[in-house]
Amino acid sequence: MYKLLLILLYVVKSFCQANYFINIQIAYMIDFKMSDIPLSDAKKRLVEVLKRTGAHTALEMADRLNLTDVAIRQHLLALEERGLVQQQRTQPEGRGRPAVLWSLSDLARGLFPDRHAELTVGLIQATRQAVGEDGLSRIISVRTAQQIKAYREVIPGPTTPLGERLQALADQRTLEGYMAEVVPRGYEGYLLIEHHCPICDAAQSCMGLCEAELEVFRAVLGTDVVVERIEHLLKEDRRCVYRIALA
Repeated sequence: MYKLLLILLYVVKSFCQANYFINIQIAYMIDFKMSDIPLSDAKKRLVEVLKRTGAHTALEMADRLNLTDVAIRQHLLALEERGLVQQQRTQPEGRGRPAVLWSLSDLARGLFPDRHAELTVGLIQATRQAVGEDGLSRIISVRTAQQIKAYREVIPGPTTPLGERLQALADQRTLEGYMAEVVPRGYEGYLLIEHHCPICDAAQSCMGLCEAELEVFRAVLGTDVVVERIEHLLKEDRRCVYRIALA
C-alpha cells in the first residue's frame, strides 16, 4: 500500500505540473458563463480587478477603472445584491472613518474557468495506467472508508428513526453539492433523491465511485436498512434515486 501511495503521489504531482504549464495562459481569463447572472462590461471589469488584485476600496477601484466613485459604488451594490461581492470594514487609522474593502465572494468563483472535473478524470486515468484497476480499486476503498468515518460523525446511529437518519444524510449530501432530498413513501419506506451529481465526470470515468456510494449509504444507515438504487444518472436517468427501507 505504501508503494502504491508513492506512485499515486508522483502521478498527481506530474499531472498537476503538466496542467499548470498547459493552462497558464488561461488561468485568469474570465468566462462569464453563468447565464442566470448577466453582467455588464463595467461589472465584468470590476470583477476581474478584484480577482487579479484582491480587496480594494471603492475609491481605489474607481481610480483603477477610470470611473466615478458614484458609478463604482452603484456597480458594487448591484454585484452585492447578486451575492458576487462582499464588503468588510477595517480598523480606522487615526480619527477617520473605517475603510470599506470590497472583495469577491465564494459564489463569484463560478464566473471563472473551473478545470476540476477535467483534472479529476485525468488523475483517474493516470492512476489506472500507473497501478492498474486493482490499485485504483484499493485507492477507492481507502476513500470509501474515510467517507464512512466522516459520515458517521454527522449521521445518527441505528437507534434513531430511519427518517431522521436519512434527513441527516441528505443534509450532508446537499452540503457536498448533490441537492439531496428525502421523500417519504409510506409503508414502502423512503426515497433519497439526488438532483445533481458534482462528480459526474469522474463517475463516468470510474464506475467504482458509484458502487462506493452504495457501500457508504449502507454502512452509515445501519444493518437494519435496505438501500437500492432505482434511478441512475449514468444510465441516462435525469437523477440518482435510492429506495431505502427498514429490512
